[in-house]
Amino acid sequence: MSQASVRRKPDDQPALLDTELEHLPPELRWREWMGRVEAVIFAASEPVPREVLARVVGKNCNLELVIDDIRAELAGRPYELVAVAGGWQHRTKKVFGDAIHAAFGTPAGQGTKDLSQSEALVLMCIAYFQPITRGELSSFFGKEVSRDLIGVLRAQDLIASGPRSPQPGAPYTCVTTKNFLSQFGHDTLRQLPDFEALEDAGLLSKEKLLAGDIPTGLTGAGDGEEGEPTRGVVEDEAL
Repeated sequence: MSQASVRRKPDDQPALLDTELEHLPPELRWREWMGRVEAVIFAASEPVPREVLARVVGKNCNLELVIDDIRAELAGRPYELVAVAGGWQHRTKKVFGDAIHAAFGTPAGQGTKDLSQSEALVLMCIAYFQPITRGELSSFFGKEVSRDLIGVLRAQDLIASGPRSPQPGAPYTCVTTKNFLSQFGHDTLRQLPDFEALEDAGLLSKEKLLAGDIPTGLTGAGDGEEGEPTRGVVEDEAL
C-alpha cells in the first residue's frame, strides 16, 4: 500500500478546518483569518458572498473588519478588494486598464460585446423598473421591444426571467442578474443613481431616455475586473 493510501482512504472525509484557532494569540489568529479570507476571494472566479467566507473564520470574527484590514494592506497594490454583486472580489484598479489592454490586446472580458444604444436603454429601464414585462417596456418606448433585443441581454447574463405578471396571460417579467451588478461594479441595485432625484434635478426624464441619455451609473462607471470593457453606447439600433 502506498504512503498516499495510508494517509487517506477513498472514503475518508476531509479533515475539519480549525476556524476558531484558540491556540493562537489574538494577533496571529487575526492574521490567519485575513489570509484565509483573501485566499478564498483570490481563488474564486466570481464575487464571494459572506456566507462562504464565514466558513473559514471563527464564529466571532468580524468579517467587515477583516475586509477593511485587507483593503488597507492593498492600498499600494494595482488591485483592490471590492464589494460587488452581494460578495467580494479582487479587481484591478481602473487606472491600470490601459496598461492591461495594451499588454493583452483585448479586454479580459473578451467574448462579450458592447451594448448598442437601444440595448443599453432597455437594460436601464429594466434595472430601474423591474420586474417589468416586454409589453410594458414597449409601452414605455412607444414601439415594440423585440424578442431579439431581450435575447441579447439574456445571452450576456445581464437579465433573467422574473416572476409572472398579474396581467392577462401572466407574461414573465424581466429582472437584472448578479452578473449585471458585477459588470457595472455595483454591490446592490441601491447603488444605481436615484431615479426620482435625477428627475427632480432635471437630469432625467422619459423624453431624455427616448433621446438616448443614459444615467452615468448605468454606463459602466464601476471598476472593471482586470480591464473589463465598459459597457455603453456604440451605435443606435431599432428596438
